[in-house]
Amino acid sequence: MSGADGHGARGNLDWAPALGSSGADSPAGDPLALLAAPVAAALRAGQAPSAEVGEIDPGLADTAEFCERYEVPLEASANCVIVLGRRGEARTHAAVMVLATDRADVNKRVRKHLDARKTSFADQDEVEEATGMTSGGITPVGLPESWPILVDERVAAAPLVVIGGGTRGAKLLVPGAELASLPGAEVLDLIVD
Repeated sequence: MSGADGHGARGNLDWAPALGSSGADSPAGDPLALLAAPVAAALRAGQAPSAEVGEIDPGLADTAEFCERYEVPLEASANCVIVLGRRGEARTHAAVMVLATDRADVNKRVRKHLDARKTSFADQDEVEEATGMTSGGITPVGLPESWPILVDERVAAAPLVVIGGGTRGAKLLVPGAELASLPGAEVLDLIVD
């Protein structure tokens, strides 16, 4: 099965609906208990309503290891990186979502969109403190409301993609269109040519 039709995105994980299920099949009892608190709260509030939760080995949260172990094609996995744009005293944090097979053009496309003089990857400790999420599990679901979410058009067009769950021990399976519908989300062409 390929990632193009969305079925391959399921890999060999046991997925449970984030909402609307007793969660009896989940080892934690409630799939939301596997997620960072802000992510669970955002799902309860209606963000990514079709999201499913999968528990993973926290040591395999990084994309390449995750995809290999859980048989998820790289093109069915989307990475979320947090960038910091600066212009004078103004600082803007933004989430950038691209497929694992692509590389975000942070220095040109993202910088220009944020109207920043300089962009860089945000400090991980600062991101963890501001989001309540763990590095290696950062996700656009449940980010601070003031942070723009820049979704690459390839992610938005994907039937299903695997993204972080806010912790290293869980992933979310979400239709790309629902990522494009998150509060503050904008769909753009973000990858390096």
